[in-house]
Amino acid sequence: MNGKSDRVIVVDDDAELRALLRRFLTEHGFETRAVDGGSALDRELSRNPADVIVLDLMMPGEDGLAICRRLRAAGDLTPIVMLTARGDPIDRIVGLETGADDYLPKPFEPRELVARLAAVLRRTRGMRAVAADEVMTIGSLEINLSTRTVKREGASLKLSSREFALLEALLQSRGRPLSRAQLIERALGRDAEVTDRAVDVHVARLRRAIGDRADAPELIKTVWGVGYVLVSDGA
Repeated sequence: MNGKSDRVIVVDDDAELRALLRRFLTEHGFETRAVDGGSALDRELSRNPADVIVLDLMMPGEDGLAICRRLRAAGDLTPIVMLTARGDPIDRIVGLETGADDYLPKPFEPRELVARLAAVLRRTRGMRAVAADEVMTIGSLEINLSTRTVKREGASLKLSSREFALLEALLQSRGRPLSRAQLIERALGRDAEVTDRAVDVHVARLRRAIGDRADAPELIKTVWGVGYVLVSDGA
């Protein structure tokens, strides 16, 4: 952990699980708050931002997918680890498509959640630590690696932490294709529960976020049998 505790908000309608996770995460060095739904989460975020959110998928009223989608649409890029009792891979993909950074099926060992949170925070901290105020231009994109912001033709774009991590990995290997396995290790975390299909989903979301046409991408191109490569102006 850092000298300053990382701030976690647990969102779950199960009071017993909230209490368990709050106690366990606090014991492991996190500054932990626990709430029972989206409205309470909004109030907590307005008082004090979080470094990471643990979000249950299955909740009455506004479920975890809806909350995640709403936060991302509002430009909130706080990393999210999704919890769910569902084990079907399609549910994991849907969760990642809405902007979640990782996915942990119930039941789980609390120690595994700690490891997932640490991995997500390492990735986001690593992106913030890259080259202060370094700005790179790729085609019509302007990428600030310090502030983790992206502009296209002067207009700010909204990217999730995973989308930015993918873009950064592709940027660092500009002109050289990266395999899906390399993208998992460099951008999504070696210990993340990510499949090749999920990588394709994330790349598709990144293309949409930066305005790269899916049918004829100019910046992120598919290299069949290999993976993906970032190029400039269709070169």
